Amino acid sequence: MKQKWKDLDFTLFITPLLLSAFGIVMIYSASMVIAVVKNEVPSNFFMLRQLMWFGIGLVFYLFCSMFAYRHYQKLIKPMIMMIFILLLSVLLFGDEVNNAQSWLVIGPLRLQPAELAKLGLIIYLASAYSKKQQYIDDFFKGVLPPLVMTGILLALIIKQPDIGTAAVILLIASTVIFSSGIKFRHLFLVAASLLVLIGLAATQMVTPERISRFTGAYQPFDDPDLNGFHLIQSYLAIGTGGITGQGLGQGIQKLGYLPEPHTDFIMAVIAEELGFLGVFIVVGMLATIVLRGLYIAHQCRDSFGSLMAIGISSMVGIQAFINLGAISGLLPITGVTLPFVSYGGSSLLILLISMGILNNIAKSVRANEQRMTKETIPDDKPFEKNSKVVRQRRSWSQLQ
Repeated sequence: MKQKWKDLDFTLFITPLLLSAFGIVMIYSASMVIAVVKNEVPSNFFMLRQLMWFGIGLVFYLFCSMFAYRHYQKLIKPMIMMIFILLLSVLLFGDEVNNAQSWLVIGPLRLQPAELAKLGLIIYLASAYSKKQQYIDDFFKGVLPPLVMTGILLALIIKQPDIGTAAVILLIASTVIFSSGIKFRHLFLVAASLLVLIGLAATQMVTPERISRFTGAYQPFDDPDLNGFHLIQSYLAIGTGGITGQGLGQGIQKLGYLPEPHTDFIMAVIAEELGFLGVFIVVGMLATIVLRGLYIAHQCRDSFGSLMAIGISSMVGIQAFINLGAISGLLPITGVTLPFVSYGGSSLLILLISMGILNNIAKSVRANEQRMTKETIPDDKPFEKNSKVVRQRRSWSQLQ
């Protein structure tokens, strides 16, 4: 048992935990006023709930880091069925928040099934495309079937409507599909089909509120008191932070100016209170997780583990990019939170579970490297020699 703990990837263990702990501190700083004034709850309400989810997530993290990742392939069918049931339950019985029916209330807990759908889809696509490596060049047999399941899942999330989460899932799925080794002409066909579907969905869901998000993002000063108000307040928070910030807890924009300062705009609060140095540290830690995950994916000789590591890494990177893009005016505000840092129990739980799975893949990679130092492994070792993912990785290694 002691050896199992030693085999944990230190980077993937300490970095997410430090980010989560830092997030709990910043959630308290960002939410202590609006908790009392707006929500009429104690000032530490949001912090304590995030701390509770962190404790639950830590238990799942440790379990998943010890649970062999290959076993997830046996759980695909019940897991996907459970996700679809939860998403349907949201549409039928869900709680509406900010014009989106995305939450299930179970006793004292509020769950967002779309967060589970992110991880579930990663595992499903990694399993599906790893099993189809022998005929990955056949579009109808090797590429199309998982796309149908992905489309159904996306349709349920868009129906809520949760456009931000749907966009994240679409980009994650695209990353995993691209990495599976499909032909470029098939990739082009998939991309074109997705663009058509997105266009059709957009025409059905265009509302004045959603149009205002685009005008607020790219022309905020044309309507500074309404559509551009949130982004302008974010600019003020970022601009007044300077290099070292105003000091922890000393921010002004969180006092009723920034919308959802403990969720969507928590990085603006960090910029104001801890300055460029605080932002740099957070972004650096997120980048460390993403790059470490991609390195593990590159080293993993099992296509299922490799694709799953790519999916998990891209989930963290894509969410961070969309969140940072929203607070800086690069992208419209979509409600996507900053991984590990923003308030959100469902998000934190799924992220910590994902890190546990990624750590288990890292352990497998390390064990394989240790075996390779003790014995010579021929190139035609049964390790999926027909896998296009593995062949591509070897070719890249040779070029380098």
